[in-house]
Amino acid sequence: MQHDEMIGKVQALTQLPGRGPAEQATRAVLTTLAERLPSGLADHMAAQLSPQLAASIREVTDSATAGSSKPSAERFDLTAFAGRIAARTGTDEDAALREAAGVLEVLDAALTPELMENVSGALPADIRELVPSARATEGGA
Repeated sequence: MQHDEMIGKVQALTQLPGRGPAEQATRAVLTTLAERLPSGLADHMAAQLSPQLAASIREVTDSATAGSSKPSAERFDLTAFAGRIAARTGTDEDAALREAAGVLEVLDAALTPELMENVSGALPADIRELVPSARATEGGA
């Protein structure tokens, strides 16, 4: 999925007032997601996104792996996830969760199903609830 198409879809799903806020929300969610995922998995995700959006992920993975041979993922829950996004976008946590759900829905369509399944599987259950494929899978289990 191309950059402009992805931002347009995020804007439509989240009902943000323009492309600028949609871009900001997308970058905030990707950055926060990259902080939560093992760096190798985040790098695979970045490889399937546009260079502009991949940069948000690679900034995190590059700093996480600098001087370390171990991939590291920070452990935090949905409240911290929403708080980090809200801080990055200048919104409240409820808005951050709506934006995260929209970005994750678009991400679900942008990434290969196998990769999205791996991303979803690396998240704790409370954050995984925001991922559309996770909701569908859990409903059948």
